[in-house]
Amino acid sequence: MNMPRILAASTLALLMTSVAAPAMAQVVVTMNTVQIFGTIDPAKISDYTDYMAGVNLYDGLVSVDSSGSIIPELAESWTVSDDAKEVTYKIRDDATFADGSPVEASDVVYTVERLLRINQGPANLFADVLAPGSVVAVDAKTVKFTLSKTFAPFLTTVPAIFILNADVVKEHEGTDDAQEWLANNVAGAGAYSLKSWDRGSQMTITRNPDYYKGFTGKPIDEVRWIITNDEATVRSLAASGELTMSSQFQSPETYKALVDMGRFNLVTQDTATAFYLKLNTQIAPTDDIHIRKALALATDYQTIREVILPGGELSTPLPKVFAEFHAGDIPAPVYDLEAAKAEVALSKYAGQPIPITLGYVADTKFEEEISLLMQANLEQLGFVVTQKADPWNVITEIASKPETTPAVNQIFFGPTYPSPDSMFFTQYSSKAAGTWSSMEWVNDPEIDQLIEDARGTGDVAKQAEIYKTLQHKLVDLQPDVFLQTQTVQHAMDKCLTGFEAVPMQSFDYDFTRYQWTC
Repeated sequence: MNMPRILAASTLALLMTSVAAPAMAQVVVTMNTVQIFGTIDPAKISDYTDYMAGVNLYDGLVSVDSSGSIIPELAESWTVSDDAKEVTYKIRDDATFADGSPVEASDVVYTVERLLRINQGPANLFADVLAPGSVVAVDAKTVKFTLSKTFAPFLTTVPAIFILNADVVKEHEGTDDAQEWLANNVAGAGAYSLKSWDRGSQMTITRNPDYYKGFTGKPIDEVRWIITNDEATVRSLAASGELTMSSQFQSPETYKALVDMGRFNLVTQDTATAFYLKLNTQIAPTDDIHIRKALALATDYQTIREVILPGGELSTPLPKVFAEFHAGDIPAPVYDLEAAKAEVALSKYAGQPIPITLGYVADTKFEEEISLLMQANLEQLGFVVTQKADPWNVITEIASKPETTPAVNQIFFGPTYPSPDSMFFTQYSSKAAGTWSSMEWVNDPEIDQLIEDARGTGDVAKQAEIYKTLQHKLVDLQPDVFLQTQTVQHAMDKCLTGFEAVPMQSFDYDFTRYQWTC
């Protein structure tokens, strides 16, 4: 925690002058995060730490608030054609990049074209929706998107497009679309600039005082992220006064220890993020539906939610926060070892030891505890369990192929954009296969068609009907064990305010929304 410092005088005369005044210290927030930042290239970001950096270093045409509503950012307004296939954005006149140059429609065109060429990260949101040449500059401050087909969630996906300063990026384009340069440099309009980044240990960003939207109150001048999921290290950082805000993935014991220090509040909010055991449907033994059903029945949901990691009930792939689209007639999963034994007996692996690998993020205490709890239950059913704890960067690599993806994986997944489509397309569509969010490898034509049907209609009632059917089919298919919805928790210095859970990636860690109150 940083306290105001008194400006030191260099001479006795300065000490005696009547205009001498205390200088305001910079407000520095230090937060731990449990996994590395994989990339800061807007065309390649994909997970929560990537977006945590991206939402501070870059701005999009629009953003998202805590209610899931789309709000202006670089764009001051937008219009949608009657057939919903054209969306036109008006860029605000005062929008500037960090170097002071104006944000123009040509920058948006360049950003989208580059995103489509590289075809990573957010690009899968626009598969079959945006094509090369589909985004055009109407004039310097007006840009039009023409969709290849009706895509109901389109407006909610646009916040994932962080706008690049085309002139700057083109200077470093080389032969790889500036991928090497943007891996370590920033060319955006965000409120913060990259100060330092050691991929294995930390990232620091600093506030741009000339940010076009300005700041109110007492803003955060610098954010330091320390990468550690070691509980003892987090408690030590807090005790030394260095830590301002914990990650959302600490153990209950660590949260209590920090609150007991007297400097922290425990901030708790329900979220749209779900926590799953993702079951690889393409390899043994989870290629058998009865084994997948047995795993769901062998999961002690109450102990996980009430003892190991506080959370809410999850009965389908879609959290209940999407109330209009949630299939409320599907009962909550139950823990029943006898019923699990019966499912094992129906499987093609019955009557023999059943090897199974349980994957989780290394050095994450609560995930280790969940995995050990699962092992104890599964061994009663004849499973031979191998525990596989990997760093997050390894998990993202092995998720690229079914044969390298473990049978069971603990994964948090929340909306990439505030629409039910985000929960279904990214996890279960064949078009989105090969990422950590799709470790189930569902590859089911009927599931694919339902997802496309929901995307292709602007009729909300019809969408709700399709999504409810989709949930029933996915629950029957059991590609996941639905552990819980995440109740996000942060131990936050009592002087820091502004955290509000946002149903889109890490947009709740946009530090322009935070204030220092002391």
